[in-house]
Amino acid sequence: MKKKNFALVGAAGYIAPRHMIAIKDTGNELITAVDPSDSVGILDRYFMNVDFFTEFERFDRHTEKLRREGEDKRIHYVSICSPNYFHDAHIRYALRVGAHAICEKPLVLNPWNIDALYEIEGESPGNIYNILQLRLHPTIIELKNRVDKEQRNEKHKIDLTYITSRGKWYFYSWKGFLEKSGGVATNIGIHFFDMLIWIFGKVESVEVYYKDEKKVGGYLELEKARIRWFLSLDKNDLPEQAVKEGKSTFRSILVDGNEVEFSGGFTDLHTVVYEDILNGKGYRLEDVRPSVELAYNIRHLDAVKAKSDKVHPLIVR
Repeated sequence: MKKKNFALVGAAGYIAPRHMIAIKDTGNELITAVDPSDSVGILDRYFMNVDFFTEFERFDRHTEKLRREGEDKRIHYVSICSPNYFHDAHIRYALRVGAHAICEKPLVLNPWNIDALYEIEGESPGNIYNILQLRLHPTIIELKNRVDKEQRNEKHKIDLTYITSRGKWYFYSWKGFLEKSGGVATNIGIHFFDMLIWIFGKVESVEVYYKDEKKVGGYLELEKARIRWFLSLDKNDLPEQAVKEGKSTFRSILVDGNEVEFSGGFTDLHTVVYEDILNGKGYRLEDVRPSVELAYNIRHLDAVKAKSDKVHPLIVR
């Protein structure tokens, strides 16, 4: 397969190196990148000839010039790692220069943004892809296959726990502003919600029992599952064993009392996603909609009191 040219928006961000690795490991070339911050020395670890810009206007002008220089020079894919509230604007930019967009989660913050992107994608040669990496994790695929094959009337009982410690900086950055990040449920929870909906079916109801700037938790009922869920940025929520082991992150999914172990291989999944897209597959706008709608609803629900059997143990604590 002939090498494809990539551009990267948000090159100084936390998740950008995973995209750099994916571009390199799939045998393609990162030829230009942009970020308001110039702390992007990590580019040299993967690509030495990247045209880098700190001003989007100059980056835009450069990629438009490349588009006019023909197939070998133009940008074929734009990888988007910018702050959440910029995603739909940067997707539209990618389509405008004739490229495909590969965007980090969440694709957009609001359901109606998807409708607008549908129209623009229909008018453009490029496609819009989202990084829904958990759908390509071998353990998660195995769980989905098992659920798809089974015949049972009773819904599964699930506890989802995700704690990823963040310091004060987080709340001073764009991530700490609800209107920019979408809050905890959107920023750190949306790929877990996508995974659960993908495996256990459509959302039937959702309730929120606790919500503040650091954590959110509640109850989610899907076609095939009843889920107690808890998401937190607070290190004080880490279980004792994780603290003893010096870990800052804890992920757990209990399905009917049995742990689904999927911690391993988490950082390599972006390359698998890129391979999937480059092979003509990939996850598109309609795949994204259910989790965007759910995260949006959680963001706008007030916390209510609930029966104890529906409340996650960490909220009770």
